Amino acid sequence: MPLAPIGITLRAETENFLLVERETAMDYTKIITIEPGKRSGKPCIRGMRITVSDILEYLASGMTESEILEDFPELTQEDIRACLAFAADRERKLAAT
Repeated sequence: MPLAPIGITLRAETENFLLVERETAMDYTKIITIEPGKRSGKPCIRGMRITVSDILEYLASGMTESEILEDFPELTQEDIRACLAFAADRERKLAAT
C-alpha cells in the first residue's frame, strides 16, 4: 500500500544540518483509480471523471481547497489530499529512477 508523506517533523538540529522525519499515513489507492476507458487512462478520483491533474491544475492556478470543494460538491477534502499524495509519490518514484 503506497503511503505518501503528510508532514515533516523536526527531529534534531545540529550545527549545520536539520534532521527530519516524515510522517506517512495517506493510502490513496482506494481513492485514486485508473481505468483504461475513462479519461484516456489518467488517474481519476473514485472512478469519477475528475482527474488528479485537474485538481493539481486548480490548486496551481490559485484556487483554494474550499473553492474546489464548493465547485465540485462530490469531492471531499480527503480526495484532494489523495491527489497531492499521489503526485508526491509519483514524483518520488521518478526521482528514484
